[in-house]
Amino acid sequence: MKKEDILYFNLILLHAGIGFLVYLFPFIAKIYGYAIFIVGAYYIIKKQNKNHEALIVAAYVVGSEVFLRMTHGNPLYEISKYGVMVFIFIGMYFSGFSKGAVPYWIFLILLVPSVILSTFVLDFETNIKNAIAFNISGPVCLGIASLYTFRRKISLGQVNTILLSMGLPIVTCMVYLTFYTPNIRDVITSTQSSFETSGGFGPNQVATFLGLGMFIFFSRVILESRTKFMLGLNLIVAINMSYRGMVTFSRGGMITGFLMIILLLVFLYFKTNYTGRVKLNYIIVFVSLAMMATWTYTSFQTGGLIDKRYANQDAAGRAKESKFTGREDVANNEINTFLKNPIFGVGVGKGVEVRLAETGNGTLSHDEITRMLAEHGSLGIIGLLILFFTPLFLYLENKFNMFLLCFVAFWFFTINHAAMRTAAPAFVYSLSLLNVYLGDPPTKRVRQS
Repeated sequence: MKKEDILYFNLILLHAGIGFLVYLFPFIAKIYGYAIFIVGAYYIIKKQNKNHEALIVAAYVVGSEVFLRMTHGNPLYEISKYGVMVFIFIGMYFSGFSKGAVPYWIFLILLVPSVILSTFVLDFETNIKNAIAFNISGPVCLGIASLYTFRRKISLGQVNTILLSMGLPIVTCMVYLTFYTPNIRDVITSTQSSFETSGGFGPNQVATFLGLGMFIFFSRVILESRTKFMLGLNLIVAINMSYRGMVTFSRGGMITGFLMIILLLVFLYFKTNYTGRVKLNYIIVFVSLAMMATWTYTSFQTGGLIDKRYANQDAAGRAKESKFTGREDVANNEINTFLKNPIFGVGVGKGVEVRLAETGNGTLSHDEITRMLAEHGSLGIIGLLILFFTPLFLYLENKFNMFLLCFVAFWFFTINHAAMRTAAPAFVYSLSLLNVYLGDPPTKRVRQS
């Protein structure tokens, strides 16, 4: 076995071991959570961000967020978003921010009016600071990360390292879930999202991360498996993540991850020569068979309930009235709120109060797009247009970034079903702005500003 294989196997084994230890001794989650931020800061400062260590550490923070939330290992519930911003700021200190990132300065400025408005309109009994921070931390995290990544030159190898850094703590989460719910048949009795198979945490967020992890390790099957051992290891991890994600019975994250894999395969198919396409055909067949086998096994383990879940049926096989478990009612309310307050919206965090007063439903929004409309008004529309079109324009000038469309797709579909509750959509979006090139990193680093 090659030295590279041994190192990679040890990384996977280490993170699998952390998941097992946290299951046995829950207090270890706290140690793990604090260590990430302490060691991460030391690592960036020691390396002086010469090889984009800020992005590597931020990616690790992002990948560990849901696991630490479900095991209560985070020092603060929302600390991952703030941690990403802090590490990006440290990276900016050593490497500067991107001079041309004007669209994201504009985006951040567009958020300000509704923040100011909310300080006047939120109910007296509402914790104004928490209400604003909960809703605005995601967009701000996206904006700040984008100021760093916009057109920043980086090698494809470094991008794969960043993705691996994000994927390793998801391995930890996967192993923890395996021990938390060893027998799926004992807990799956309906087609509803399952907290029992999600570590007692929100299935929507857990499936989002497992879907992302599935994409990361399937991409490594395609791009980073230089030996048969690494191919087998990456495939085992990817299939296990697929299985654990499916049995959460939360569809959004898994569908998004599957779509990302398809986008990557399509990109590679059209960008490679004839010989490359022949090899890719074998990979596509191989991956397809692996996914089919995983689905078949999941269907067997759940007694066919997973088939009914994705067909929008209940356990008896009857079609459900709503495909979105009532979230469309919240989205419709936010659209109506926007139509009544089209300029500045109702203010950050005010949307849920308006909805509670009008309908008696105080459910938090799962759709960042309609939330931006309701709480930021027309300024929110402009901000969303900036976020959507900027990476697409960059794609026209840097068509080698094979992950660009995958990252944008993850951001767009995730904020439609899970808003920006986690740092993942914000950070993954920012990676789409990188200027990716082939070859080794340049030996001489030039500050961006």
